[in-house]
Amino acid sequence: MTKSCLLFLHLFLISFLSFSQTGKSVTFPDGTKIPAWFSDSSKIRLEDLGKQFVITKHGASSDSNVVQTAVIQKIIDLAHQQGGGVIVIPKGTFLSGALFFKPKTHLYVSEGATLKGSDKIADYPSMASRMEGQNLDYFPALVNAYGVNGFTISGKGVIDGNGLNYWKAFWQRRKENPNCTNLEVSRPRLVFIWKSNDVQVQDVRLQNSGFWTSHYYQCNNIKILNVRITAPHEPIKAPSTDAIDLDVCNNVLIKGCYLAVNDDAIALKGGKGPYADTDKGNGANTNVIIEDSEFGFCHAALTCGSEAIHNKNIVMRNCHITNAMRVLWLKMRPDTPQKYEFVSVENIAGYAYSLIYVKPWKQFFDLKGRKDVPLSYCDNISLKNITLKCEVFFDVSPGDYDKLSRFNFEDLNITAKNAAYDKSVVQDFKLTNVKVNEKLIH
Repeated sequence: MTKSCLLFLHLFLISFLSFSQTGKSVTFPDGTKIPAWFSDSSKIRLEDLGKQFVITKHGASSDSNVVQTAVIQKIIDLAHQQGGGVIVIPKGTFLSGALFFKPKTHLYVSEGATLKGSDKIADYPSMASRMEGQNLDYFPALVNAYGVNGFTISGKGVIDGNGLNYWKAFWQRRKENPNCTNLEVSRPRLVFIWKSNDVQVQDVRLQNSGFWTSHYYQCNNIKILNVRITAPHEPIKAPSTDAIDLDVCNNVLIKGCYLAVNDDAIALKGGKGPYADTDKGNGANTNVIIEDSEFGFCHAALTCGSEAIHNKNIVMRNCHITNAMRVLWLKMRPDTPQKYEFVSVENIAGYAYSLIYVKPWKQFFDLKGRKDVPLSYCDNISLKNITLKCEVFFDVSPGDYDKLSRFNFEDLNITAKNAAYDKSVVQDFKLTNVKVNEKLIH
């Protein structure tokens, strides 16, 4: 055997053993190596965040009925002026409007502490922002970080959006006008992080957001570790409370989380409209790994869209689905050029209404005068090693301008009331050891 053959065999065995021991691929779906950064899920320690600014020691009141935006913001500004540090929310409930963290500042929410958002929109002054795939003036979140590299949110406390009155206002508006948009009712997000790299959010509970729960825009190197994100779907539905929205982000690790909201759990955004791919504010999400997490009620565990132009190397693995409407949802927006490629969902168990859902998303359709219809593509979509009970196995019906290719289903054990599937809607569709209701399908 030649030296080159021996070297190839050696490398193959290393790769195989690495996968066998961890149950995780060492490469992204496109074959590129997953960097070691994704294997490091170590936690940020409070003592490593610099000087601690406990808000009650700097003028904040323990009165949970007093909105203390100005006081807390002054403490953040003080920490920044003194070279950085961590804003510590101690045990108790502290009410606030929009807060803006500065470079070298961090947020720590102690166990037993709640940072609670004001339910008055006046406490969130409109400013340049980003929502639903467009840059516009909008309301900031409760916790904001713009251009804060190395920003962290940690601690075992709660950040609560206090969203009930916002939800009621939305449903009242929807009752008055069933075609109203999400932006017509003034609602704040819970966390918005923009143009910030090396971000880590860990251990906290994010709940009851008025709008999207956590939104990351134009960020690189994000780790979201052991975070619990919830918003109710009954008795009142918390509308559009996506748990995690990634919007033009690269290198993201979501690990050990619990997500249960009345919308998509993890949604990949990036822009919308017939010329969205030419707008400098838009872009792709690349190299995203979601692992070792659990999904309660949600519209989908993983969604591409509805405002997205390019998602690549997206992996969801080693997760349990308790009650999702869909495991994978590829929203095909007929007024937007889209490409979803190298998306892999693997090592999944549980229950969802449908396993995969691919259909046109026509809400607020607007070609803005463009004569031709943009084409959209789904390519190299892989479902592997999944044991699932569901109502619908294959809910895929692409539009006339959607091109689906290279779908690979492997080692699936599905129990479904509706077991129908149509291979003709996908060019190059491979089924390997796929059982639906205990029958192998081809």
